[in-house]
Amino acid sequence: MKRILKWAAVVVLIALAGLWVGNTSLFITDRAQHDTRLIAHRGVHQIYAGSDRSATSCQAAPVEPIEHGFIENTLPSMQEAFRLGADVVEIDVHLTQDSVFAVFHDWTLECRTNGTGVTHKQTFETLAGLDLGYRIDDGSGTFPLRGQGAGLMPSLPDVFDADMDGRFLINFKSRRAEDGLALAEMLETPSRRAQVYGVYGGAPPTYAAADAVPGLRGFDRASVKACLMGYIATGWTGRVPPPCHGSVVLVPQNYAPFLWGWPHRFTRRMAAAGTDVVLIGDYDGSGFTSGVDTEAAFADVPADFDGYIWTNRIELIGPLLAKRP
Repeated sequence: MKRILKWAAVVVLIALAGLWVGNTSLFITDRAQHDTRLIAHRGVHQIYAGSDRSATSCQAAPVEPIEHGFIENTLPSMQEAFRLGADVVEIDVHLTQDSVFAVFHDWTLECRTNGTGVTHKQTFETLAGLDLGYRIDDGSGTFPLRGQGAGLMPSLPDVFDADMDGRFLINFKSRRAEDGLALAEMLETPSRRAQVYGVYGGAPPTYAAADAVPGLRGFDRASVKACLMGYIATGWTGRVPPPCHGSVVLVPQNYAPFLWGWPHRFTRRMAAAGTDVVLIGDYDGSGFTSGVDTEAAFADVPADFDGYIWTNRIELIGPLLAKRP
């Protein structure tokens, strides 16, 4: 009996050693070829400081102390994000009543502008005249950006025509497939297609666009979850499950160390399957995720990370990445 137990222990140790060897990143020697890239969420913007993190919360007030005048989803904020080192800027779009993509985050206008009503039910002419800084406040009650955001809401063609030095991740705020088809029609122009990194958000428009545009990456919450859960189940073998192929997978920082082969073997496996890895902030269990937004969070990004870092603070993380050897 003792001999059987001894041999069983040996077999288990050999299996564990094989599992470790097959998933460790220690033996990857060409890490110098890595390319750490940055996704600036909404460009350079004011950071919400409130406690309501629900999908319907108004995040225009309170914001953290205002140290710059940039407002999310505007051309100046995008241009500044690229200047600070962003490779991709995430922007939000609504298809208006007159079939123009307005670049704006909120489903309704009352939260941060001097307008009222549902965003996509307006004409773009109406939206373009609003003040995007009207209700942004740092708790002082003075609304220091009021007036500075007047007329700054761009259309998606405005964004493309600005010819910025980077690409865009487009977030559909609707669940209408026709929005995706409208974007696909726009991307028939090669110069515009070249500016779009991918699409995500509502599943119907996301996959309508991805199916219509060859090579366009599209993802939503369900596809990311399916990829990660499938990989947790089978990744120890080196197999990348089908939901992880040809897509984008968002990985929360506090879950990343538990993924088979994290970090370098994991990113190599995903790259071989045609999928980009995007490292985001910690997942808190409530459905809300942050970006890599502090020096401490950035310090936890693996050296030679071969993927994208999602951040709300490109003005902080961009320079930190530039200084990293």
